[in-house]
Amino acid sequence: MPYEPLTKVRLTRALRRLGELAQARKLTLEVSLYGGAVFTLVYGSRDSTRDVDAIVRPSVEGQELAAAVAREQDLPEDWLNSYVRQFLSPKEEKRPWTGVDFGPALRITVPTAAYLLALKLRACRAPLPGYAGDEGDIRFLLGKVRPRSVAAVAAAFEKFFPGDTLGDRAEALVRETLASLPR
Repeated sequence: MPYEPLTKVRLTRALRRLGELAQARKLTLEVSLYGGAVFTLVYGSRDSTRDVDAIVRPSVEGQELAAAVAREQDLPEDWLNSYVRQFLSPKEEKRPWTGVDFGPALRITVPTAAYLLALKLRACRAPLPGYAGDEGDIRFLLGKVRPRSVAAVAAAFEKFFPGDTLGDRAEALVRETLASLPR
């Protein structure tokens, strides 16, 4: 059975409930959000996302509580998942996010725009039927970060992924986007 997309309202309701359940258990959950949840909640550049890429600590208790929220709110079982873990840099750059009050038991962090851009450029997935790919997010972040050149983007990328370089597809997208941004 397909689930409805997670809009800002649905994400806020689910995370608020996660915080309530954590507080009832006298836990504090630290939730680092990535991907579509950041674009939907923090930047408002997307209407919705399919899931919430996040690292939750403590992990076991966080997943138990997320499963309870999924059952209560008819969300996919993996609405809150750590699949993103394999793509993260050991040199993360995050900041606390307080845009919504989720209660005292839920601490939310989000990647800086520069780090999120590096993550998106590393993936640089093409659009597929039913999947928008990463191009729109990359273009949005380039507009937000406003780098001076492709070399500046490559240097920022290298900061998070030492020894790695921008792929041809990512570099071409950066070049095209920077050329189209107003100066």
